[in-house]
Amino acid sequence: MSAVTPTQGGQTASPSSPPHYTAEEKRHRVFAIMAASSGNLVEWFDFYVYAFSALYFAPAFFPKSDPTAQLLNTAGVFAAGFLMRPIGGWLFGRVADRLGRKTSMLISVTMMCGGSLVIACLPTHAQIGAWAPFLLLVCRLFQGLSVGGEYGTTATYMSEVALRGQRGFFSSFQYVTLIGGQLLAVLVIVVLEQLLTEAELKSWGWRIPFVIGAIAAVVALLLRRTLHETQSAEAKANKEAGSMAGLFKHHTPAFLTVLGYTAGGSLIFYTFTTYMQKYLVNTVHLPIKTASYVMTGALFVYMCMQPVFGALSDRIGRRNNMLLFGGLGALATVPILTALQHTTSPVLAFVLIIVALAIVSFYTSISGIVKAEMFPPEVRALGVGLAYAVANAIFGGSAEYVALGLKSLGHESAFFWYVSGMMVIAFLVSLRLPRQASYLHHDH
Repeated sequence: MSAVTPTQGGQTASPSSPPHYTAEEKRHRVFAIMAASSGNLVEWFDFYVYAFSALYFAPAFFPKSDPTAQLLNTAGVFAAGFLMRPIGGWLFGRVADRLGRKTSMLISVTMMCGGSLVIACLPTHAQIGAWAPFLLLVCRLFQGLSVGGEYGTTATYMSEVALRGQRGFFSSFQYVTLIGGQLLAVLVIVVLEQLLTEAELKSWGWRIPFVIGAIAAVVALLLRRTLHETQSAEAKANKEAGSMAGLFKHHTPAFLTVLGYTAGGSLIFYTFTTYMQKYLVNTVHLPIKTASYVMTGALFVYMCMQPVFGALSDRIGRRNNMLLFGGLGALATVPILTALQHTTSPVLAFVLIIVALAIVSFYTSISGIVKAEMFPPEVRALGVGLAYAVANAIFGGSAEYVALGLKSLGHESAFFWYVSGMMVIAFLVSLRLPRQASYLHHDH
């Protein structure tokens, strides 16, 4: 590859220094980041709002008197969480590499919109019997497929469209909007709990968040329609574009590297976000409302950390970010979770969780870009999306079950060592990362 790369504005830049962008091109690229990440926010809002409002709509679809409905509930949670994400990562990665990133992102957000809209309008078990939980399950599977494909394509697009020299900073907004979607879902439920009675929420109020999600998805769809395509015609025409053969024939080591550090990254992310609220209640013995306040505040601070750590990676390099993540995670996880076990102060619990999330931020802030830089454009979305989805489903999705299972056996601290052990693996795998990215670094 030549030592001098032309930019779209016709200027030249060496690989070691960022190219010159015109003011118009900067605005164009920043808008593209906003449009892509807005869809990401909506996707995760719609996905999380199901979990947060399930308390209110579950009796309407899964009455305890109907064993079939209960089985559908169990199967749906399992299938959406563990099966559909890898399928989504493969399917949408293939679409993005063969037909373009924009096409894949439009299909993804349309599916999420449709899923939310149908859930908002679904008849209950009392009206159509076992068809109600079955249709809810189908909608959830579609949403699982959609969100499984969203990560890889959005990470790829945002990495490709971001300003070179600031790619870590701009790519970090993928996790800003991912966490933002979770926080907005919580906020909507909290507001509805203030405005409606529990009976109203169980009767019809639970449908409101899904309507909001569907409307927001339409707005995101309109924004995404304005995006320009980053995948070149040459890459799309490549006979191996988006194919498993093309991915594993030439890029198996890169895939396994991404799989390795994503396994640890997903596990520690879910440990200190999704599982942590239950840990604060079951193990730390904080009141449920106090635990909710602590985690809402922690997630907000965590969201704000992402651009800071993303910008840091632009200065010190992705490899150093990942080594700090794996090393600090391996050293600090057991002490932090053990200290949380013995604290009675919500303030101290908040501080400890923030320290843990700061360590996680070394990874999450650059999660998309550090994967995208490992693959060439013709298999980039597939490589990023599939590696993430498989590792996330196996290690991230099971974090809560493993933690609660070990606790029930009286070996809760074994989970701390399990997470720490996975951080050691993340550190060792990160040693394989090149000091200079193989791909994307020279892209303009």
